[in-house]
Amino acid sequence: AMAAEGCPFKGVLYFGLMLTERGPMVIEYNSRFGDPETQAILPLLKTPLSQVMLAVIEERLGEMEVAFSQESAVCVVLASGGYPGPYEKGKTIHGIQEALAEGAIVYHAGTALCKDGYATAGGRVLGVTAVEPSLEQAIHRAYEYVDLISFAGMEYRKDIGRK
Repeated sequence: AMAAEGCPFKGVLYFGLMLTERGPMVIEYNSRFGDPETQAILPLLKTPLSQVMLAVIEERLGEMEVAFSQESAVCVVLASGGYPGPYEKGKTIHGIQEALAEGAIVYHAGTALCKDGYATAGGRVLGVTAVEPSLEQAIHRAYEYVDLISFAGMEYRKDIGRK
């Protein structure tokens, strides 16, 4: 539609979907990568992202094979207590280095550097991702990584990947 109006789009279209009793429903769409969804998808991308983006710019994406790992990835968001409502900032975060040392991929979202390392600075604080051969293993491992990280008021969902 944008091309027909003389404004062709080259980029990422992100669709946020929700499973309902009537089937999948679109709840949002954006022209950007969505997070934390992307934090579980990009670790599985085997083709370098830069090559994919260049192919989009050069209008040759249809000519290339974009490869993904057959493994599974799970991302658990660690949020500040009270999010999405009011929440406190400045809580020292512990355990990030330990989780990284065990193999976690840790995405910073609402963090700030502080004298003790990192502190909370937003509602969604960290995305903690595990990549494993199966979904069940990735779920288990992601929550093992989460158990290594802590900050006052930390909250997270315990059902990620289970539906």
